[in-house]
Amino acid sequence: MTEQEKTEQKASEEVVEAKTGEAAPSVEKEAAAPAEAAPEEEIVDERIYTVPLRRVFWTGNRRKRANRAVRTLREFVSRHMKPEQLLIQPEVNERLWAHGIQNPPRKLRIRATKNSENLVRVYLAEG
Repeated sequence: MTEQEKTEQKASEEVVEAKTGEAAPSVEKEAAAPAEAAPEEEIVDERIYTVPLRRVFWTGNRRKRANRAVRTLREFVSRHMKPEQLLIQPEVNERLWAHGIQNPPRKLRIRATKNSENLVRVYLAEG
């Protein structure tokens, strides 16, 4: 900032302070304010699984393997977690589709969390 811009900013802050009786908020303070966090859910159960997807390669059409891998993942999590509703997070979907429709991964490591409303969310496991 040049000296002229600094003096103009100070003058405008003084005008706002004179009108409202409060100091004008500076730009640095606004940027440093934390964003509001979403309310946390109560997690009842959390499990880490390695989902075998190798059978996807040997059954049916090779042009539908990634679709079948998503379906197999849903069936696996439903069988093990017994959810009322199942949500697969976008990063899991992106990992399944990363090499295209013909080449999904042979196995996938996931973290499944179940909340008090029997909603199961599927995340990628770290590590």
